[in-house]
Amino acid sequence: MTPSTDDTKAQRGISALDNTGDLLLALVGAGRPLSLRDLAAAAGMPAAKAFPHLVSLVKIGLLTRDDAGLFEAGPLSLELGLIALQRLSPIRDAEPEIAALAADTGMSVAAAALGPLGPTVVRLEESARPQHVSLRIGTVMSLVNTAIGRVFAAHLARDVLAPLLQQDGIRLAGRASPPDDAYETRLASIKHEGFDTALDAPVPGIHTLAAPVFDHTGSVCLVIAVIGSSGGFDSDPAGALAQRLLTATRRLSWRFGFAQG
Repeated sequence: MTPSTDDTKAQRGISALDNTGDLLLALVGAGRPLSLRDLAAAAGMPAAKAFPHLVSLVKIGLLTRDDAGLFEAGPLSLELGLIALQRLSPIRDAEPEIAALAADTGMSVAAAALGPLGPTVVRLEESARPQHVSLRIGTVMSLVNTAIGRVFAAHLARDVLAPLLQQDGIRLAGRASPPDDAYETRLASIKHEGFDTALDAPVPGIHTLAAPVFDHTGSVCLVIAVIGSSGGFDSDPAGALAQRLLTATRRLSWRFGFAQG
């Protein structure tokens, strides 16, 4: 008989394996090779206790140890990571985060991916409060006049962005004329700040905060936006709403294998 969720939670694991897990988590958290002393300290255990665990991890290939004595990911870790990456589906795997973000904020939450025509809404969790937003699944967003589009544009290679900009007039709130120097300045700011805002634009009375989600290659795979009526919208970049959005997008980026430099 398959144990229930409550039964599974109540079951005890093997404490030695829990300690091994602490060492692996410490190494992941460091993001670089570590010596025995530093790795043990990061995991909160004496070096003498950590060493046998590390010997076993090296033996099975989860870790390697270089000539300087530093421990890092081994071939088995890399194989497991590749399997996990192959199974990833950004849109599907982002669903719980999008639903939670909408529930926590009371705002509408949209997720967009880069399609053949430009940034395209692929998921929309609508707020229970009425909002006059002409947004639906399949809407293609302007790269110039929407926060979602500008976040994509900020992280696209120039040779990819240029031909897309030539078609911006066909998109929601699109612009037919070429962008100016202020646009390039805006993109640089978005890349530096990590998100963009659109206040009362392109729809009057509607505010938007948008932030990127990166995959394991460092490319933007999704842009997630929180959308709400201007009256009850915290547009402060340091405010709770922006921080909640950034927490969600950073968590997803980590889930998709992105290692922040």
